[in-house]
Amino acid sequence: MEKKLIGIDLGGTTIKFAILTLTGEIQQKWSIQTNILDDGSHIVPDIITSIKHHLKLYQMQPSQFSGIGMGSPGTVDLKNGTVIGAYNLNWKTLQPVKTAIEKELGIPFLIDNDANVAALGERWKGAGENDNEVVFVTLGTGVGGGIISNGKLVHGVQAAGEIGHMIVEPNGYLCTCGNHGCLETYASATGIVRVARDLAEEYAGPAKLKKLLDDGQDISSKIVFDLAKEADQLALMVVDQVCSYLGLACANIGNLLNPSFIVIGGGVSAAGEFLLDRVKKYFLKYTFPTVRTTTELKLAQLGNDAGVIGAASLALTFN
Repeated sequence: MEKKLIGIDLGGTTIKFAILTLTGEIQQKWSIQTNILDDGSHIVPDIITSIKHHLKLYQMQPSQFSGIGMGSPGTVDLKNGTVIGAYNLNWKTLQPVKTAIEKELGIPFLIDNDANVAALGERWKGAGENDNEVVFVTLGTGVGGGIISNGKLVHGVQAAGEIGHMIVEPNGYLCTCGNHGCLETYASATGIVRVARDLAEEYAGPAKLKKLLDDGQDISSKIVFDLAKEADQLALMVVDQVCSYLGLACANIGNLLNPSFIVIGGGVSAAGEFLLDRVKKYFLKYTFPTVRTTTELKLAQLGNDAGVIGAASLALTFN
């Protein structure tokens, strides 16, 4: 009988699980809430309990699985399978995730950073077309990314792929990392709102976005893009500025790595071709001629499944 894989996508609000075939097809999936109370001490036991429960439910044995892969926020030690500094999970101290899970489940386990794992998912079964050269940029609350070169994730010494902390505007907005002008401060969901507030202060014409902001309404990056699609002048200015920074960052990635695909995902990418076309315009403006014709910008295809699929692909090593 062909062995299966388990993929786990650990997030601050939910933990997603999937059982997959060795070719990456999802057969079952489920999720549980992430309990971050008591310094996140319930998270790993909850994962173990949930997997045990579902194996029983599906009448499956640990021996039927090649391995378990997991994507986690924070700083991941790949060799030891530990995580530290995942503040959205309340994991401030070192978490021996691999030891606990292998001991309780008896299935080999591998872990990597969540953005890296989503990159693996998009590369394997999504927009990356299983190519050996793929960069994934995820635009959510922050901006993350993963680099796949020669078919392998690039880890650097510890923190390769921190695309969100590429400087796109020297002396720009202050970032949570302590630097100024990081891509994350402009192209994340929160960054887009920040750009909108700033441009609205200087904007004098009639615009629905300006009225919303002047009235003290809460806005989101989705509202900004929806209004831009309706040709709201201020919203179009915001989108243009955001896409210029994103296009510049993608051009720098392209010039440095020349991947086959730069895949843009995360919540903000739901703006679709409207976003992609504008990013492409600036990408083409800033790229080296050879890169312009060999690196393609694409939208992610897997949505919320990228994490579990990519996590499961880590466990292919055991097959």
